Amino acid sequence: VARRLSLRKHPECCSMAGGKAIEHLAQTGNWQQHVFRLPMQHYRNCDFSFSGLQHLVNKAIIQKEKEEGIQEGEILSCVKDIAAAVQHAVAVHIIQRTYRAMLFCRKNSIISSKNATLVASGGVASNQYIRKGLQTLADANDFALLCPPPKLCTDNGVMIAWNGIERLRAGLGVLHSTDGIRYEPK
Repeated sequence: VARRLSLRKHPECCSMAGGKAIEHLAQTGNWQQHVFRLPMQHYRNCDFSFSGLQHLVNKAIIQKEKEEGIQEGEILSCVKDIAAAVQHAVAVHIIQRTYRAMLFCRKNSIISSKNATLVASGGVASNQYIRKGLQTLADANDFALLCPPPKLCTDNGVMIAWNGIERLRAGLGVLHSTDGIRYEPK
């Protein structure tokens, strides 16, 4: 979304990563100006998906570009409101799906009712709006919320790669030969 909104060109966001730029602009935007339908509302599971939301956001951006008579790559006058609406929709989706997972785990005795803990990490956990929503969810359901400091909430791919390096160094669970291994995309 940040790329589609050309936030690298925005004077307040030119040195920020996309997620940080969205969060920054959303602080002064009004999410109610562009309400996006939440993804996967008819799926009664704990999966996350943002592709449908991304499609809706792209359509809204195209419509606004037409209304404002600007080309793709130019900054919309309503960019802060769109950022706020996207951030809000993402937060609500994450919170709803996480709540379903919490209920599932409790119902199936997967986690203890005492000392239940929700851990959020990665780039999403650096967003204070999402983190605040998860804190409210955790508090309402007697869960502790653990999040690394934002400076440690980096891209999940980097964290997974680092874990692989540490496991390789320690010789833990590392395949030294891929002979006989069948790979599938899922």
